[in-house]
Formats: sequence, structure tokens, C-alpha cells
Amino acid sequence: MKRFAGKRILITGGTSGIGLATARRIAEEGGQLLLAGHSAEHIAETEKALPQARVIANDAADPEAAAALAEAVKAHFGTIHAAFLNAGYGSFAKLDGVDAADFDRHYQLNVRGPILQAQALDPVIEAGGAIVLTGSGTAASPREDVLVYGSSKAAVRQIARSLASRFAPRGIRVNVVTPGLTETNFHDRGGMEAEAQKTYKANVEKAVPLRRLGRPEDVAAIACFLMSDDTAYVTGAEYKVDGGLTM
Repeated sequence: MKRFAGKRILITGGTSGIGLATARRIAEEGGQLLLAGHSAEHIAETEKALPQARVIANDAADPEAAAALAEAVKAHFGTIHAAFLNAGYGSFAKLDGVDAADFDRHYQLNVRGPILQAQALDPVIEAGGAIVLTGSGTAASPREDVLVYGSSKAAVRQIARSLASRFAPRGIRVNVVTPGLTETNFHDRGGMEAEAQKTYKANVEKAVPLRRLGRPEDVAAIACFLMSDDTAYVTGAEYKVDGGLTM
């Protein structure tokens, strides 16, 4: 099935993990891709893995990058049919470990990033299109070590609601895909030590009703669903992909 034939799709955080898995699926389904990433290494690897995609460097934490992202869309495609605003950051710290720099990093990337991106992309998203944001199961978690990260992702849920209202008159849908613990390099980037990751993942796997961790492809399937015409009457919604952990 070629759901994305003739469609132009932007993915931020598109050069690794969930973003890259989503890009692969869209490519398989006939879509044209503009992928934005921050790591030079990942950008180079993605260019080799998906030569049909256009790949650019763009740091969603930089307030100037949103305008640059929109300019890249204009230069490569003119307009897009959907945007997966997936770039994000997370580290785990309890209250006594929180500092201003880490707080700012979370909110610059997870909150300010998608707001400014949506603002900049407004003129280049086709009517009837879609925007998908990436949430996190930690937004509903009482754990003290997700104080900052979880709160930033809770904000994403509200951002989606507000944007859904803003874009509705043009038939543009805005939804959230919310992964549970997924096998990516997310925790490496957040600074969690390898042994701590092993313990954490084992504990989560035991708690998940489906008894396994998520795979990037699990989340990509739902992100693609939300960007496709299959969800033409869905907006302001959140789809959890966590094996039933937060049900």
C-alpha cells in the first residue's frame, strides 16, 4: 500500500531512532522525505541509508533553526503535506539533581522547538495535511526522576491541543504519538550509564503487559497512521505506543 505516494513529508529528529524508522516506512510507501537532524554522524549515515531523502542539519533547540527549517522546505519541496516534529531530548534527574542548564535544554528542545517550528511551517503546510508531535509516557508518571523531562512532555500534549484548534480551519490535523520505553539511543544521549539502562529496561519490561520493550518500528507505524489520510477525522488526540504500560 502506497499511502504516501505523491506526498511530501518533513521529519525532525529524522536521522536516528523513531524518526529514522518513520522515514524508512514513508519511503517504502512512496513518500518524498526531508529529514532534519543534529548529529553530523547520523546525518551522514542517513544519507547513505536513504539516498532518496533530502537530509539537512537543523538543531531544534536553536530558536533561529525554525525559520531555517521552513526555508529548507521551500527550497526542496515548496510545500509539505505532513510534518513529524519528533526532535527531542530527555535526561532523568531527581529534584536535587536539577540545574538551570538541563531545565533550559529540555524546554528549548521539547517545548519551544515544536511551537516555533509550527509557527514557521504554517505557510508551507498544505491544507488537509497533518502535524504529529512526539510525547512521552513519563508525562503521566509520578516518578521523581522525570520531574523536568516529564513536565516538558506534558506541555507537548497541551501544545497539540492548542495547535489542533489553530490549524483546524485549514483541515490540518495535529496529534501526538506517545512512546513508552523504546529501544533507541535516547538514554545514551541523556547520559544514563549502560548498567543503569540495563536495570531500568529490565524493570520496565517486567511491568509492560505485552512483556517487551517497544521498537522504533512500533512507534513509526502509528506516526505514519496519524500522518496518513486514514486519520482524516482525527485531531487533538494522543496515541500511546507503550505495550499497555499506562493503560
